[in-house]
Amino acid sequence: MAARADVSVLKGVLQQVCPRCRTGKIYPTSIFRGFPKMNEECAVCHLWFEREEGYFLGAMIVDYALAMVITTIFGAILWSFTHWSFEKLCVMAILLFLPLVPAVTRLGRVVWIYIDQTIDPRR
Repeated sequence: MAARADVSVLKGVLQQVCPRCRTGKIYPTSIFRGFPKMNEECAVCHLWFEREEGYFLGAMIVDYALAMVITTIFGAILWSFTHWSFEKLCVMAILLFLPLVPAVTRLGRVVWIYIDQTIDPRR
């Protein structure tokens, strides 16, 4: 097994690298080159990223939490400048969030893999 690279958890999540070796990429290409399928396993330490069918159901919960935080921040910023009604703020915050959905979905999967590997590590 490869030794763990000297990369923090936060940096590993942001760089979207394997939680075990922190070297191998979880996704083969950048988000700016489309929405590619993620690698099945780490090319360096061979950690299997999707353990079982339905594994990424937990990632959907992480996605939802990230979406709510980001949308709330957008709404608070909009409200501080405009003082619009709650309904109008919600609609505008969601519209501002929509372009971020692919990036948040990817980030949610990576965060879920890190959480799962922390709770139940596969050696």
